[in-house]
Amino acid sequence: MSMNKTTNLYFLILKSLMLAFLLTTTGCEIPKKNPPNVLLIMIDDLNDCIEPLKGHPQSLTPNMTKLAQSGVAFLNAHANAPMCGPSRSSMMMGVYPHHSLNFFQAPWFKNATLNNTRTLSEQFKMAGYQTFGTGKILHHLNRENWDHYENPADYGPMVWDGKNRLAHPDVPRPFYDIGAVDGSLGPLVNLEGKTTSAGRAMQWIYGYKKEGIIPMRYINDDDRGPTPDEMNAAWTADKIKSMAAQKLERPFFLAVGFLRPHTPLIAPQKYFDRFPLDKIQVTLKKEDDQQDTFLEVSYEKNQVFTLEMGAKMFNEISASYGSEVAGLKRWTQAYLACVAAVDENVGQVMDALDQTQLKDNTIVVLASDHGFHMGEKDYLYKNSLWEKSTAVPLIFRAPGHTKPNTTITKAVSLIDVYPTLVDLCGLSSETQKNEKGHPLDGFSMRELLENPTAKTWKGDRPALTVVYAGPTYEDMPHMQHYAIKTDRYRYILYNNGNEELYDHRNDPNEWNNLIFLKDKPHKQLENLRQQMAQMVAPIQLNGFNNIK
Repeated sequence: MSMNKTTNLYFLILKSLMLAFLLTTTGCEIPKKNPPNVLLIMIDDLNDCIEPLKGHPQSLTPNMTKLAQSGVAFLNAHANAPMCGPSRSSMMMGVYPHHSLNFFQAPWFKNATLNNTRTLSEQFKMAGYQTFGTGKILHHLNRENWDHYENPADYGPMVWDGKNRLAHPDVPRPFYDIGAVDGSLGPLVNLEGKTTSAGRAMQWIYGYKKEGIIPMRYINDDDRGPTPDEMNAAWTADKIKSMAAQKLERPFFLAVGFLRPHTPLIAPQKYFDRFPLDKIQVTLKKEDDQQDTFLEVSYEKNQVFTLEMGAKMFNEISASYGSEVAGLKRWTQAYLACVAAVDENVGQVMDALDQTQLKDNTIVVLASDHGFHMGEKDYLYKNSLWEKSTAVPLIFRAPGHTKPNTTITKAVSLIDVYPTLVDLCGLSSETQKNEKGHPLDGFSMRELLENPTAKTWKGDRPALTVVYAGPTYEDMPHMQHYAIKTDRYRYILYNNGNEELYDHRNDPNEWNNLIFLKDKPHKQLENLRQQMAQMVAPIQLNGFNNIK
């Protein structure tokens, strides 16, 4: 053997020994032979308005449709909390909110249980994976959980007048006065020469940061800076291509989070052009549908700002555009435009992956943190226990485990994503850093992915969702509001004992609360009550003590 070959072999052996030492001394597992990579795509506030879920007949999502057709689409998947903070923390730590007591938007790393439980990225990092992220994955970013994190969450583009962030200038009052985030929708427009009533010049900026303003150039759709979602899509695509161009020494866990269709519903004009306003179809509604519901009366006044937000947004967009239908047309157009925009971002990332050899050994997961109402029950927001708030897109493509063009109707929730990924990748399911942490609450869906028509599976139980009841009940899991969704029914229990029950087989729009039937379905109702009680045991829910 030549001296050069001997030297190269020596350094190769030394490099391998050093890698093994590093992984061992840092508490990491050495990855198994040819372990799969993971690409996680998170989308903010995306409800069932994608073509595979048929949530809106006019949605245009060819890239998400293509991804779903290449793997498994869950048609009955739900968030465990219909707000960004608690939903994402429960998914990324695998712990139900009623176990962590993280019910709302407080930083997860200030929560004792979650801070002592490894995030999904930490679990992969401990197993020897390279971990990369960009955009909005958790509601609050902790870069220490990643090998590299490119961009934090950015809610732009937004309008800036030199002093304040404002809603889109074309939005009329009173909806405009809701503010720069939730009161803002419309296409990007040229703001040169435009001023506020106080004479301050307006401009587009990036970000929703307390400090620092970063201008965004916009002349027209052909002469502008990229949106935050476009920047994250480009970075992720480039990262995939760069890893594909080299021999990977370690597998990767790569996560990208897109903000749209979270408010403000602002996107380039070309996406709005795909949905002419005069042809927009608004949500199907039943007159006075909210009359047999208990969302409003089940909350204490002034406890949670989002309590009133759904009704406020619905009423004020109707007032701003002259009628309910006109207002909902504007909202629906903007929402569908933003969904179409993020679909192209997803397509850019998936094209980068599918054009490389990494495709055959990379698990892809696409999910949303929760849904969003489109005017049903005179409600235009999230944070309810109804289907439109809790239902989410969830797509898995796992080479060797999933088959193309597969759908699953069994009830699952985002709590099941963590255990599924560690199972598919052969990682440890021990996620507690110490006794203050909490073990995984969900179940691996591998069994379902491999046998999608199974009538039962080891994690067969309803999808559980909780809605925060306000600061008075900050650390009281028994005082929150809960819902469960089975393969057929939705059962809601508010903390004052009010109940709602919907049969999705006969009433997919949740128009008829069966609690109001003179002859209540007592057998089914009692069964659902028992299932909810079992899922939160040993907590004794206050709502059960107050049922009329």
